[in-house]
Amino acid sequence: MRACAPAGSQEGKFLDQNAPGHDRTELTHDKLSTRPLGEANVRSLLLRFYQVIKSQKQEPPRRVFIDFVMSKRKSRDTGMTPGECVSQVQRILRERFCHQRLPDKPMGLESQYKHLLELLRRTAVHGESNSVLIVGPRGAGKTMLLSCALRELLDLQEVKKNVLLVRLSGLLQTDDRIALREITRQLHLENVVGDKVFGSFAENLVFLLEALKKGDKSSSRPVFFILEEFDLFSHHKNQTLLYNLLDVSQSAQTPVAVVGLTCRLDVLELLEKRVKSRFSHRQIHLLTSLTFCQYQEAFQSKLCLPDDFPDRSFLQEWNLSVSRLCEDKSVQEVLRKQFNSSKDFRSLHLLLLLALSRVSVSNPTLRAVDVLDAARMSTADAKANILHGLSILELCLIIAMKHLNDIYDGEPFNFHMVHNEFKKFIQRKSHSIHNFEQPVVFKAFEHLLQLELVRPLDGGVVRVQKEFGLVCLMLDHTQVMEALQRYPQCPTDVKQWAASAFG
Repeated sequence: MRACAPAGSQEGKFLDQNAPGHDRTELTHDKLSTRPLGEANVRSLLLRFYQVIKSQKQEPPRRVFIDFVMSKRKSRDTGMTPGECVSQVQRILRERFCHQRLPDKPMGLESQYKHLLELLRRTAVHGESNSVLIVGPRGAGKTMLLSCALRELLDLQEVKKNVLLVRLSGLLQTDDRIALREITRQLHLENVVGDKVFGSFAENLVFLLEALKKGDKSSSRPVFFILEEFDLFSHHKNQTLLYNLLDVSQSAQTPVAVVGLTCRLDVLELLEKRVKSRFSHRQIHLLTSLTFCQYQEAFQSKLCLPDDFPDRSFLQEWNLSVSRLCEDKSVQEVLRKQFNSSKDFRSLHLLLLLALSRVSVSNPTLRAVDVLDAARMSTADAKANILHGLSILELCLIIAMKHLNDIYDGEPFNFHMVHNEFKKFIQRKSHSIHNFEQPVVFKAFEHLLQLELVRPLDGGVVRVQKEFGLVCLMLDHTQVMEALQRYPQCPTDVKQWAASAFG
């Protein structure tokens, strides 16, 4: 590696105070270019260069030199550099936020967890067939609850060897034939099925379950059927798959546990009478009773690093910064708004992911300003942000449409009505806004249609000239006024026109 700098420049000269036989030796570009340098020498050279520039009371030329030196500085505990520590933190927390790593225990769902775990244990250990529905809104933790229960159950050696898992989704397996093919694939019975001629779907499924028998006929391996989006399976023809699965779960032949996950409270009303009679009517409802204090504790636990983090000093510094972050008043206000709008952890993970993206070598810990910026980004109105990039003419057309909405109580309008409203404003304020020709105004109107800030009502079915086609504004009064306040260098007359009660 060669250190290169332009000859004769200030950056091409350094003072080498450690050169043998010389008190002060000037290193020029020619000497540097012929001396091979290792990584350690480059770091020491950059540090000396920074000290020389600082002693001359000059601003360091590039921040990247300092970041480079900081990222390469080794820790005394484990030899990890700050750059490696930051990368490790981002990897651990992203796995946690993206649901790639399960929590130790479901928070706020202790009773539901014990109930589900006991049902699955009775099937896996004692051979007792069961069926249960896990009901809750999206993001409540249905899949996480089931995954945690399965993880603890499969840690048992006797269960891990025998239990078979079959996962089906109503979004992917749209009919019973596709579902049966997926069952055979997950149970590794493709070769057996290929040489067998089946009559009905029920015979096919019974054969598959009998094929799982191991040893004598009195013992068979327990099977867990996990049906995500359970309500979609009720739309299959005759509900044949559900009927046979629940029918097998009622028999004493093969231990089967049918676990359905759904967000519909009326899911039992979708089942046919013969299917409903074979269901055990066990339901586990995930209606969270999380308090704000528990929500704050979850926020802190999701940001804290585990005790087995390689660098002990960085671990203590990070966890201490997280504790200070939780005590910050502005962060608590953000969490309060997040808690009041949505108590599920999926939206919290999105907020933390945005804040985590700001962590770097020069900023190795989370700050309150990072959380505030992340909250501002996650709650930003996309349509209002589009308004910030519009021209003054397009913004005036939006204001004219807002006035038409107020005058005609939300009735649709066309381009000529908007243009007339805009001309009234031009006649009053001709000194501040340029008087555009109609083709130019119509071009701006078409651009608003392309941005979908204005929507045509006919949908292109009725063929009329674009100038006379009825449209409606897709923004409300609040969005327009907030966008005007943030619009850079917006003319005062335009703001006053938007705030006035008449066009």
